[in-house]
Amino acid sequence: MTNVPSRISIIVPVYNVENYLAKCLDSLVNQTHQNIEILVVDDGSKDNSVEIIKEYEGKYPDKIKTFTKENGGLSDARNFGLDRVTGDYIGFVDSDDYVTETMFEEMLHLAEKHQTRIVICNIQKVDENGQVTQKLTQIPNMEEKIRLEDHFSVFSDISYFACNKLFKKELFNQKRFKKGVHFEDIQLIPQLLLECETIAQTQNFHYQYLERTDSITKTHSEKGLDILKAVLDVESAFSQSKYAHKKKELKNFQIFEGVYSFLAYLAFVKDEKTFYSMADKLSVFIRERQIKIQDILNYSRFGTNYLLSLPMKKKIFYLLFFAGQKKLIRKLI
Repeated sequence: MTNVPSRISIIVPVYNVENYLAKCLDSLVNQTHQNIEILVVDDGSKDNSVEIIKEYEGKYPDKIKTFTKENGGLSDARNFGLDRVTGDYIGFVDSDDYVTETMFEEMLHLAEKHQTRIVICNIQKVDENGQVTQKLTQIPNMEEKIRLEDHFSVFSDISYFACNKLFKKELFNQKRFKKGVHFEDIQLIPQLLLECETIAQTQNFHYQYLERTDSITKTHSEKGLDILKAVLDVESAFSQSKYAHKKKELKNFQIFEGVYSFLAYLAFVKDEKTFYSMADKLSVFIRERQIKIQDILNYSRFGTNYLLSLPMKKKIFYLLFFAGQKKLIRKLI
């Protein structure tokens, strides 16, 4: 009796990506791991994405399952897919990105080799010509298998993208992405990590994150406050988890996601009234958690002072903010 390889379900939410979708789907149907299902969820697209989806479904009926629903946003589309998966493991790929052909084969191998429920790979940002613009190493200087009790610093160090990870299906038995919010990955993925005793990683840059030229016009608004709400949800889960005693790592998570990530977003909020309102809410967030300015300035990520490793303009922005110089910040940006 031969062993059937584990099945991987890959969820691809689609919304108006006619220029990028084919490259994404090509990278998935050509995976070296063949026992996959690709759940393509059209979230009410108004362009030719639907025609492209139908074309691929016709070509690859054994791999691609297509669904159409009313527009409900990224979380809703992912949850729609989660309710319909049949695989043992789950991956998420955004429809304007693409992956290497060996991504899911290697990540599944690591999941089964180390009997772990989350596997992480590296990301590289690419432009529309396929040129690499930035390499995002996720967990440098650590072994392939990471026991969280011994190396819980990863909780506050890693980037909480859903798309560069492979998950055991059971992690989603009671969990879903929060609908109607931005930064849904920050809200959910840390909670899934808290359910694990180990994780595994590969240093290969399997996930290709496309920096679209048409995304520059995206508006930054008070929706950025969802970052702080996401941290609040994670704090609640953290207090109920087996890692509740890891107070230092929780504080570092609050600093990285609740302060630095929030400030990175705030820097692009153009409306002055919104900017100051959001800045005031961040001040409350910091005060309520008794985070000291020195904690923020000294925050270490992967053993390196995070502020010192930043580009100069961002560093000046942060230093001015911590000094309370919001008026000067507005001149800087």
